[in-house]
Amino acid sequence: MSGTTTAASRCRREAGAGANRWVVLVVLCVSLLLVAVDATVLHVAVPAVSEDLRPGSIELLWIVDIYPLVCASLLILFGTLGDRVGRRRILLIGYALFGVASALAACADSAHVLIAARALLGVGGAMIMPATLSILRQVFPDRRERAMAIGVWSAVAAVGAAVGPLLGGFLLEHFWWGAVFLINIPLMLVSLPVGRLLLPESTGDGKGPWDVVGALLAAAGLFGVVLGVKRLGAGEMPLSAYTVAPLLVGAGLLVAFVRRQRRRKYPLVDLRLFAKPAFSTSVGCIVLALLALVGLELIAAQYLQLVLNLSPLETGLRLVPLTVAAMAAGLVGAKLLHRFGPRIMVSLGFCLTAAAVIMLTGMGRHDNAPLLLTGFVLLGFGLEVTLFGAYESMLSEAPQSQAGGAAAIGETSYQLGAGIGVALLGSVMNAAYAPGLSSVRGVPAADSAAASHSLGEAYEVAARLGGGPGEALRHAARDSFVHGLHVTLVVSAGLLLLGAVMALRLPRAMECEAPAAGLAEVPAPREASAAPVRAESSV
Repeated sequence: MSGTTTAASRCRREAGAGANRWVVLVVLCVSLLLVAVDATVLHVAVPAVSEDLRPGSIELLWIVDIYPLVCASLLILFGTLGDRVGRRRILLIGYALFGVASALAACADSAHVLIAARALLGVGGAMIMPATLSILRQVFPDRRERAMAIGVWSAVAAVGAAVGPLLGGFLLEHFWWGAVFLINIPLMLVSLPVGRLLLPESTGDGKGPWDVVGALLAAAGLFGVVLGVKRLGAGEMPLSAYTVAPLLVGAGLLVAFVRRQRRRKYPLVDLRLFAKPAFSTSVGCIVLALLALVGLELIAAQYLQLVLNLSPLETGLRLVPLTVAAMAAGLVGAKLLHRFGPRIMVSLGFCLTAAAVIMLTGMGRHDNAPLLLTGFVLLGFGLEVTLFGAYESMLSEAPQSQAGGAAAIGETSYQLGAGIGVALLGSVMNAAYAPGLSSVRGVPAADSAAASHSLGEAYEVAARLGGGPGEALRHAARDSFVHGLHVTLVVSAGLLLLGAVMALRLPRAMECEAPAAGLAEVPAPREASAAPVRAESSV
């Protein structure tokens, strides 16, 4: 045991000799904040965007979903590219691209321009996210310290999620909706020079050529699969060519990618990682958690604004307890993981989150602030405990030389789960919402069909009809939306309980021993000696 302690201490000393790892953590957290804010800031602006740009239902879905779709498609490409050409280099390019895309989104004068800008934001996000995790994996070789660093990292993600709706609501109270994108530019202007000065450069082992064909196969395959699912979420028929074609093409490309990686001596992604139960189960838990919950955030924002008639700023304030609880869970996550181990921590996190979701089925047509506060706090804490345990277990199973690829897999799982979750829960919501508007007294069939697309459209139709029919349609739409929300919450709870069962495959205890074999490179800062520092891997 003393040998293990000595090895871990040597890891910490040698990593610190190359760079102040805690300063590096601060810079990486700022990077994450940039992406986390943009992922949530648009949610409270959806009604304002709809009113100004008048997007159709498909265009509105793409405005919200194109960012996670593009980001998920390119994470493996840029994560593994960072392992080859330098993770810091990819990160800095991502900063610059994120700033340019934010300016373009703020000035968008049509739905198509906004969709293109959001897609470009997805490219920048795909550069930033795996780079932050892989650099963190590199500069924290000791698992105990790395768990603490991941806790801080995830807490900052929660801060970004909290700041996004709150800041977006404040900006919408005083400016036009495009201002929600302009807040990215100051963060980028700070992050770019600071990152260039303070972040250490790091790469993988550099063995063999980078598999360009494999990276493109992965990107195109993921894009096709998520696109097909989003078509389903937009109301396309399951056997429609617009749904079946991208699903089949995407699945075929992913199969080709897997077969190609198995044949290559130096694969882009070492698929043997998935043979490790801790790694594969962690990835599955991340997908399930996001699949069950991400769509709820968008639906919850609509509930608060359109059912309870709260302003965008009030909506952002109501969502703050959820993300503050998530931030608290991130900060205590390392202690919880060390005490309870990954299996109990992740499984109980799923169960706590499911209980919170069931509690929120008490939401109705009228405001119930204590219920929302309690439910959101439990939801935020449970979700963050689940994701923290899954991320830490997944990242610790990967060798340092493959940190970029492993981080990309984790972030791909996150984005894939989020994208599919929005489509899946959106489909459940629409299926439960639309039937309630099929036969409203005094409302023509054409108007009922238009109102069944969304609650916002139902309110517009009701205002145009006016009088008794308009009021009847408004009440019916609100009641149907609340019913659809309850059905969606029950489906989410079922998915979360499935995740709790899946988490039982995780290791019982947090293993912190450092193997004697296997050296991993710890990056030196730009000002330091050109000779690389070597440190023993802790996993």
